[in-house]
Amino acid sequence: MKRKALKAALPYTLPICVGFLFLGISYGFLMRSKGFSFVYPLCMSLFIFAGSMEFVTVELLLSAFNPLHAFLLALMVNARHLFYGLSMLQKYRRTGWKKFYLIFGMCDESFSINCTVTPPPDVDRGWFMFFVTLLNHIYWVTGATLGALLGYVIHFDTTGIEFVMTALFVVMFINQWEESKDHRPALAGLGCSLVCLLIFGSSSFIVPAMALIVLSFLLGRRSLEREVDQ
Repeated sequence: MKRKALKAALPYTLPICVGFLFLGISYGFLMRSKGFSFVYPLCMSLFIFAGSMEFVTVELLLSAFNPLHAFLLALMVNARHLFYGLSMLQKYRRTGWKKFYLIFGMCDESFSINCTVTPPPDVDRGWFMFFVTLLNHIYWVTGATLGALLGYVIHFDTTGIEFVMTALFVVMFINQWEESKDHRPALAGLGCSLVCLLIFGSSSFIVPAMALIVLSFLLGRRSLEREVDQ
């Protein structure tokens, strides 16, 4: 049963493997360039397992200790997982002890596979989702650790390497813009971010921008639901 589930899950995760290894190596190089031992990216990728938040955590570790700011920032950056979790409640039923790891290890890529892919009839869905999550987790940990280890022997100017995560989000934004006909959510996000950037400055605008985006979506939810009903 487990072997069949692993074989069924592996092909869906291979494209993610390439992306995770590249991003993970970049993250590992970044951590090493900031003076951190390879143990830091190893443990952070293993226990945090939130790519965007791990990049942000680099600056949090180097800045003044502010637990409230760190908590709110982590909550806002990963707020989308609240909605992911709600949509997966039914799929995670009857998965036994695997449910706890599935909840912990749910990233964007694992969510997209587990939410849309129907495993073969002879493959247990619980084990299929488990191996999808586990493989993606392994790819990210491997990439981050490998990047940090390579940072010991390969030395180059890493100025701007932290932009890799920004570039990833820009590509995702462009892809969603091209695939969606309704651009209002994207424009709302850009507008809220610009307003908060002007008010709070570049060093403090992320948390209020995320809060304002969530608020604008909540306020506009009813009008969107009425349009769908019509």
